[in-house]
Amino acid sequence: MSTATHVSELAARVRGRLATRQPAATIGQLKPLPGGHSGLTYSVTAGDAKYVVKAVPPGERPIGRNDVLRQARVLGALAGSAVPVPGVAVVDAARPAWFAMDFAAGEAVEPVLDEPEVPAATARARMLEIASVLRRLHETDTRTPGLDAPEPLDAAGELARWSRTLHAVPDELRPGGEELLKRLADDVPAGLPPVLLHGDFRLGNVLCVGERPVAVVDWEIWSVGDPRIDLGWFLLFADHRNFPRLGRAVPGLPTEAELLDTYLDGRPALPAMDWFRALGRMKMAAIMGHNLRRHREGKHHDPDQERLPPTIAAMMRTARDILG
Repeated sequence: MSTATHVSELAARVRGRLATRQPAATIGQLKPLPGGHSGLTYSVTAGDAKYVVKAVPPGERPIGRNDVLRQARVLGALAGSAVPVPGVAVVDAARPAWFAMDFAAGEAVEPVLDEPEVPAATARARMLEIASVLRRLHETDTRTPGLDAPEPLDAAGELARWSRTLHAVPDELRPGGEELLKRLADDVPAGLPPVLLHGDFRLGNVLCVGERPVAVVDWEIWSVGDPRIDLGWFLLFADHRNFPRLGRAVPGLPTEAELLDTYLDGRPALPAMDWFRALGRMKMAAIMGHNLRRHREGKHHDPDQERLPPTIAAMMRTARDILG
């Protein structure tokens, strides 16, 4: 099936379900949403209401990042909770599956990386606010219906998974990588009780209005596991110096220590956080190295990827420094 045919059939299914839900409403056209979305992501109006539609791409299996029904389940499980998420309006499990969720107004901007620039005071307030959102996310009862997940993620499993990704990157693009992997493998921390994980928790995946977070989005890789996996990743985005040639300074942005204090909210410190901070940097280096390799091999032409080597090297270097 061609992409055009797929989109045409998807649009017909969406119109049919939304018309049933809102019989008197005029249903608009599917409009692709720009940005780094996995799978197919569209906006559509139904009268005065606006929705985001996520669908399995044509020819793809509904697994991993393309398992849109799994994304709908976690949103449904969090509805009405202390974690702000878009409401799920329609779920259609017929293949190819799709679901529609409420369109949440707001902006999701990573202060040290993304355009447009956010006022420094706003960026600081947002980052502290979402540190509290992450704590509430990790306090979610994982026995809630819909949060059935595979074997919980732990430190050893995350290290093994991302080590494979890093090893697929040519040696010259991952300087010091073998030393870093050995040092991580030599001191894998004991696990903590598993919690609900977002998998890519950062301001770039939280819609905010002013200083207030209104919706955590992009749940493609949610799971259950060690809370420090989310934390180590989130803290990475607190300092533009982690991203040479990519990042920009934001005066007054919270330090990693401030974010951790806000997350803990008076609770005891978490053990071995330095190991997870280093793991987060290794994961970022692996992702960037993978993307740069794909560009250089002609699999995904994107000359912007040539800006990545200094950041990859910085991720490796600072990860080793963190480990002492």
